[in-house]
Amino acid sequence: MSISIRNFLILTFIFLLNPVEIKAQLLPSSSEVKEEVKIPDDSLGRRNPRGTVNGFLKAVSEQNYIRASNYLYLKRSFRKNKERERIVKTMQNLLDQSGSIVPTSLISDKNTGNSDDELDAELDLVGTISINGKNVKLYVENNEREGSPPIWLFSAETVDAIAAVKVDENLLVNKILPESLKERLLAGVPIGQWFIIIVLVAGAYFLSWGIIALLTFIISKLWKKARTEPTEGFLVALSLPIQLYIALWFFIDFSQRVGISIIIRQRFSYLTVTVGIVAFLMLLWRITDFIGEFSKNRMTVKGRVSTISAILFLRRTFKVAIFIFGGIAILGAIGIDVTAGLAALGIGGIALALGAQKTVENFVGSVTLIIDQPIRVGDYCRINDIKGNVEQIGMRSTKVRTGERTVVTIPNGLLSATNIENYAFRDRFFFNPVLDLRCETTPDQIRFLLVEIRSILYSHPMVGNDDARVRFIGFGASSLRLEINAYILVSTLDTALEIKEDLYLRIMDLVSESGTGFAFPSQTLYFAKDDGISEEKSKDVSDKVKEWNERGEMQLPKFHPDKIKELNDSIVYPPKGSAVNKEKP
Repeated sequence: MSISIRNFLILTFIFLLNPVEIKAQLLPSSSEVKEEVKIPDDSLGRRNPRGTVNGFLKAVSEQNYIRASNYLYLKRSFRKNKERERIVKTMQNLLDQSGSIVPTSLISDKNTGNSDDELDAELDLVGTISINGKNVKLYVENNEREGSPPIWLFSAETVDAIAAVKVDENLLVNKILPESLKERLLAGVPIGQWFIIIVLVAGAYFLSWGIIALLTFIISKLWKKARTEPTEGFLVALSLPIQLYIALWFFIDFSQRVGISIIIRQRFSYLTVTVGIVAFLMLLWRITDFIGEFSKNRMTVKGRVSTISAILFLRRTFKVAIFIFGGIAILGAIGIDVTAGLAALGIGGIALALGAQKTVENFVGSVTLIIDQPIRVGDYCRINDIKGNVEQIGMRSTKVRTGERTVVTIPNGLLSATNIENYAFRDRFFFNPVLDLRCETTPDQIRFLLVEIRSILYSHPMVGNDDARVRFIGFGASSLRLEINAYILVSTLDTALEIKEDLYLRIMDLVSESGTGFAFPSQTLYFAKDDGISEEKSKDVSDKVKEWNERGEMQLPKFHPDKIKELNDSIVYPPKGSAVNKEKP
């Protein structure tokens, strides 16, 4: 089968989670199709709030005031052509003077209007105007009647408020412009206003730049920390996005105060919204860069290489998220419907998840390694049968340098599910040799070795006293067995090997001193080299053990605490004669 059971279960899980949404995106219901067929197109485009607002402004720009009046809810007293023109011109002048309309991309393009606001279902807020110093809200309302399609018009309340106003048409922009620039029109607007728009854009930008420069100068003078890193870097990161926000605010405010036509300002609504989104995205992008760089530098100073990898990964992830969601927001701001794209993205995501399971698995594994940190770059570890130093932890795989200087690449998905033995996390080393003594070894010789080996462990400054023990554990096939358990109090392998070597040599001296020896494997016989047990040394050891018994000083089955205290750190380590201990002249 091309689709595995795992893939089938993933698909089933996705469909069970959200069956309604998938149906709505891919297969519209029959009722929805019928609804689309039932609603005929309106020649004036008044089926939704956005169409009504755009149609009104287009008619005004063409100076077709009678057509523009068809977007207003007019009472019988307002239906004469002369009265219609007057109301439309009044509304245009009010919008030009100090009014504003919601950016086009934010006006609902649905037949039902905006259902997310707190207004009635038949009303949508699309702007504001100022009448006698009071802000009046501009509403469009659905005049749908039973059995007829929706028709959105500027509300009767809005039209009544506008009709009762006498407007002074002597705007500031008309005072500034010469007659030659007022008579020639471009897109229904005096060409001089387009020149003023360019001046306002440049003026707003340079004014915002001057404000940011002044504020930066004042902060640096009053706050000494602002002239040092990382504060200076943080201020630099914020300066440009904030400058764009201030410039945008100045442009909108100045264009209203000067009396720039609402037609121009509404055409620029896409641009203003887009610039606002870009400024916000730039702010997030720069803050992400600043925090990432600051954290990386701190971890570099502390030598935490693995944490640096995690920081770089998180920074890249945040940037990708900013890019994706920012792109969607910008597309929505300029009027592009992203619903179909998101649906396709969802389907593509399912296909990607099925076709690139291993890649996704490795990516998730890398996230697990970064968060849990079972291994870090530079650690010596064992992964299955592989031993070596971790050289690199990537997004897909991890590279391990073995003792033979080869590099093994392990997928992170496999690594995250594998038992890892990390030697770098060890705070001490376990010392656990088993001594196989000759079967001819006497009990007193064993007692002697038990006492003396314990004395070494208790005396050695690099061995933990609390965990140290030596026991006679039984009889082997060809030997008598003593087991040593102790911890060497170092964390590096080289030092631990050095101390183990010292302990082994001391134990060999003790075995030789006791008069016994190490047993050879039963399958190997060394008759020619076997000198037997030293009777002289054996008698000396027996005498010493007898002396311990007579004095009550036998340190079995365990050492007396006073004796341990007496022996503590009494061994000279490194031993006498070592070049490390060579006294300077």
